[in-house]
Amino acid sequence: MATLVAVATVMVVTLLIGLHGVAAMRTTSDFLVASRRVSPLLNSAAVSGEYLSAASFLGVAGLVVRDGVGALWYPVGFTAGYIAMLILVAAPMRRSGALTVPDFAEARLASPGLRRLSAVVVLVIGALYLVPQLRTAGLVLSVVSDLPYWVGVVIAGVVVSATLALGGMRAATYVQAFQFLVKLLLFIVPALWLLVIVGPHVRHEAVHPVEFTHFPKDTAVEFQVDATLTFPEPVTVRTPDGTETVLGPGEVRVDANQTLVFPKDTPVPTVNGGGIPGGEQWHRPLLNLSDYGHPLLATLAVLTATALGTMGLPHVLMRFHTSPDGRSARRTAAFTVALLGIFYLFPGIYGALGRVLVPELYLSGVTDTVVVALPSRVSDDWVGTLMTTLLSVGAFAAFLATSVGLLLVISGAISYDLLPGGLRRLRITVLLAAAVMVLLALPAAPLAAGMLVTWGFTVAASTFCPLLVLGIWWPRLTKAGAVSGVLVGLFSTLGAIAVALFGPPLAGWQAILITQPAPWTVPLAFATMVVVSLRGQAPPWSRTAMLRLHLDEPPRDTPLGR
Repeated sequence: MATLVAVATVMVVTLLIGLHGVAAMRTTSDFLVASRRVSPLLNSAAVSGEYLSAASFLGVAGLVVRDGVGALWYPVGFTAGYIAMLILVAAPMRRSGALTVPDFAEARLASPGLRRLSAVVVLVIGALYLVPQLRTAGLVLSVVSDLPYWVGVVIAGVVVSATLALGGMRAATYVQAFQFLVKLLLFIVPALWLLVIVGPHVRHEAVHPVEFTHFPKDTAVEFQVDATLTFPEPVTVRTPDGTETVLGPGEVRVDANQTLVFPKDTPVPTVNGGGIPGGEQWHRPLLNLSDYGHPLLATLAVLTATALGTMGLPHVLMRFHTSPDGRSARRTAAFTVALLGIFYLFPGIYGALGRVLVPELYLSGVTDTVVVALPSRVSDDWVGTLMTTLLSVGAFAAFLATSVGLLLVISGAISYDLLPGGLRRLRITVLLAAAVMVLLALPAAPLAAGMLVTWGFTVAASTFCPLLVLGIWWPRLTKAGAVSGVLVGLFSTLGAIAVALFGPPLAGWQAILITQPAPWTVPLAFATMVVVSLRGQAPPWSRTAMLRLHLDEPPRDTPLGR
């Protein structure tokens, strides 16, 4: 009950902050970019709050439990992407004068068709990124309460859409900056508490992994998604009502919403497509995606998607349009790197402790919940309840902060780039888009949040990254080249995702390049843009457009938050 009250409190505060932006909401510019008057420090806190999503707050720790310490390459890629953005994109994007990424595409290449295509790409990236936020909100609420999964999804969707419809970007800025501070505090304090309370034995096991082969005690595993387990020998398990069942040997399918109690010292079954926590592959400092092998290729694939995809995330790029000028946009990116670096010191702690204390989560397929599951495992008194409450509040702050920005760019793509309208249409679109995202999230519980978010990064890396880098730094880019490259990057990535979801089972390096296609889709998109552009002729005004992106602007008014 305390956890639900705390979560409800943070949602009410979010709505109250949304009301703060209502009075200043008069124009489309107010709604989308807060009149371009957000200071670098406030903006960097908002960017960090927006960027530290469910995949960061919960997903990285869960990936460490499932895939091993190599999963820490994900935050390396996330943060490295901001360095590339700082150098290549931030200031020129702000100097373009655009309100959205599709707006920039048309301003740079004078192509309404490219603008509409870019808006479609925004919708694809937004859906791939927003659905896992809502999904994880539902899972977390179901873990810390008796509420069903769909309730958390609907609540998150309602709060986010109401906040954004009320206050637009101004409300989003204050919500995200406030929730970044909340997340930072509520992620660090429980981590330090866990390190102290678990004692030296667990800390030793966390840094010296031992393979999870037998259950150390009677262990109840709640299967919130369908799972296929492989038993090396017959195992007698029981349900909560005491009914005993013999499972195995061989493969056994366990349906969602079942709870099985595994007796002490019985062998741990393996999960299809995953390694065993603490095993030989688990502590290798490279990624072993779904036990496909080729860890170096897997690591490079994830780094390519996360680092280059960051430069193309539309909800992050829109943040730079809220800066007063290009210099402020660059300072925002620099501050953001520092803030993210502080935050990413801690997911590894939760993941390493989770492998020791709750390794059975990898059986149930919900390792994303490891962070909120840890406190109650080490302390069943009021302190453990308090820490669970703090982490649950921080998790919901992560969902809300990221979801607000994503819903904003989705709504902007529809009502500003595809079907231009006024402020009223933007607000209506926010509500309708939120409803669609909730419907998409309801059946998404079996899908890993980290995988969905990485696919969003891959689409961004294969479409907007080459468009922005070449559009900002190469005057020979043509309209035909840009359109061709974006189409090739989009369809090659979506084709790979479709094969991963619906195609035949794959293994080895082929499986890696299908589930994480960035190593070949990004070069393909770049090459397409260059080759097609070289076969045409850039318009005579392209160099003038380039100068606008790279020359400093005159000073502007004092920014919001200074």
